[in-house]
Amino acid sequence: MGFLSYVAENAGLLLFEFYQQASMVFQCVLLAAIIGITLAIVSYRTPWLAGLTTGTASVIFTIPSLALFGLMIPVFGLGVTPSVIALTIYALLPIVRNAIVGLSTVDPSMVDAARGMGMNRVAILTRVELPLAWPVVLTGIRVATQLTVGVGAIAAYVSGPGLGDQIFSGLARLGGANSLNAILAGTIGIIILALLFDAAFVVIGRFTTARGLRV
Repeated sequence: MGFLSYVAENAGLLLFEFYQQASMVFQCVLLAAIIGITLAIVSYRTPWLAGLTTGTASVIFTIPSLALFGLMIPVFGLGVTPSVIALTIYALLPIVRNAIVGLSTVDPSMVDAARGMGMNRVAILTRVELPLAWPVVLTGIRVATQLTVGVGAIAAYVSGPGLGDQIFSGLARLGGANSLNAILAGTIGIIILALLFDAAFVVIGRFTTARGLRV
C-alpha cells in the first residue's frame, strides 16, 4: 500500500491522534508557562535564587527523555498522567530561563519612573516589567512548545496519546506491511503540528506585543 493510500484509509485515526497530540502539547505548555513564569517572578530579583531556579531546571532537562518517561511509570502508571508530567517538566527550562532574563533586564529607569508615579510592587510588575519582558518570555514559550511537540512523540512509550503511537507501532513491526507508512505519517503529522503552533505564536506575538518592542 502506498503512503497516500495509507493516509486515506487511516484518516480518521490520524486526525484523532493529531488532535490528541495538539491538545497534550497545549495543556503541557500552558501548565509549564504558569509554573515557569511564577518561579521567575519569585526569583528574578534575587540573583542566587534565580541561578538556583535556572540551574535546577537545567539539570532536570539533561535527563534523557526516554528515561524520564520510564521513571514516571512506577509512580503514575501508564497513560496521560505520566505523559503530561514529563512533558511539562521538559517545557519548564526555556520558559523559566527566558522569563528570568526578560524580567531582570528591564531598564531600571523605567522601574524607577513607575515607582515615582506611586505604583506599588504588583503594579510595577504587571504594568511595566511583564509587558517589557513579554517578547523574551514569549520566545521561551515558543521554544518550549516546539520542544514539547517533538518530545511528545515519545509519550507513546508510556501509552500516552498522540502521533507517537504511529511511530512506535511502525518501529515495532519494521519490515512488515505499512510499517514505514506509519512512521512517515506520524513524523509528517508532528512536523505539520509544529509549524501550526509556530504560526500561532507569530500571530500571538503580533497582537500581544507593543509595536515598539517587536523585533
